Amino acid sequence: MSDPRSLLLRRGPLLLTALLLCALPFYLDAFWLRIGLFSMAAAIGAVGLGLLSGTAGQLSLGHAFFLAVGAYGYVWLAGEPGPGLPPAVAAVLAVLLAGAAGGLFSPVAGRVKGIYLGVATLALVFLGHHVLLTADSVTGGFNGRSVPPLELGGFTFAESDPELTLLGVPFGAEERLWYLGLALFAVTWFTARGLLRGRPGRALAAVRDSETAAAVMGVHVARYRSAAFVVSSMYAGLAGVLLALSFRRVVPDYFSLALSVDYLAMIVIGGLGSVAGATAGAVFVTALPLLMTRYADQLPLVAAPGSGGGSIGPTEASRYLYGAAIVVILLYAPDGLHGLARRTLARLRRRPPVTGPPGTGPAPGPTRTDPDAPSGTSGTSGTSGTDDTSARAKEHTP
Repeated sequence: MSDPRSLLLRRGPLLLTALLLCALPFYLDAFWLRIGLFSMAAAIGAVGLGLLSGTAGQLSLGHAFFLAVGAYGYVWLAGEPGPGLPPAVAAVLAVLLAGAAGGLFSPVAGRVKGIYLGVATLALVFLGHHVLLTADSVTGGFNGRSVPPLELGGFTFAESDPELTLLGVPFGAEERLWYLGLALFAVTWFTARGLLRGRPGRALAAVRDSETAAAVMGVHVARYRSAAFVVSSMYAGLAGVLLALSFRRVVPDYFSLALSVDYLAMIVIGGLGSVAGATAGAVFVTALPLLMTRYADQLPLVAAPGSGGGSIGPTEASRYLYGAAIVVILLYAPDGLHGLARRTLARLRRRPPVTGPPGTGPAPGPTRTDPDAPSGTSGTSGTSGTDDTSARAKEHTP
């Protein structure tokens, strides 16, 4: 049975982080909440791509396609024209629809790997973008479609009349969606960590390291690679649903090749095969262009959106910055931000005790017991060891 104190020390930072995230809507305005919502949606999709590329070792450039399936699947299933299903049911079916799309492509993912799989998934992006533009009755064409608000038990995750107020703070769409995003991200976090720490994660890591060795150990290589693609597609579908609810309107141009490249940048910057790393990379890549857009007039060499004159806009500047971040990460921290943070914490824990001023000798500290000391000796460190040595030297002095 674990010690409650040690359990609290392990779980304490996680609980404090959860409490802090739950309290943020009471103090932040809509702009910062929107950044958080977009970051949470991106983190859900990045975790799925991290499982596929970081853990299973499969290159995918088609992640934007599965986000589009989730987003447009929810809009069509819950809206008009469409079946008009309850929004909660439509959200679940949209995630399953994205998983089914991944399942249809999984035979290719199970037999093709490396750059060839990347090129094959790249075709999904162009095919999906063409369908989104031409299937007007489902997608709304170039102008897209508005997103029906999500409802759970009569509670609407959108603006309502009368206005909901908690502790004197009006709760609009951003505040309500914040807690929905937190719940979905928590589900993603714990399920992904469970997969990585369990047998599927070990099998996928073995497939990534050596397919021959994994097959010798009894791992069905094609089956696990296909399953990883399906699971990653379902995470992308869930991210697409949350993105659609956050944007409140979906358009085909958002789900382009640039979005797939952004997701690859997220997992590379954050750290391949790490849930925390994928989350950190998603926050960095998502928040950077939004922050640069808001503070463009205060940044050097960056022009406000729409100013023209051949200057660098905030979106282009942010892409240059996280492109440079990818180069720096690959050169100096190949395991990404997560690995860098882990090594930094390890160095801080191994830091030697601080000594006193020069000439005063080592700083006093508690007596330590040497576990390797022979039986019958104290094995303590301190001045007693020096006295014992002096005594033995006097005994041997002629």
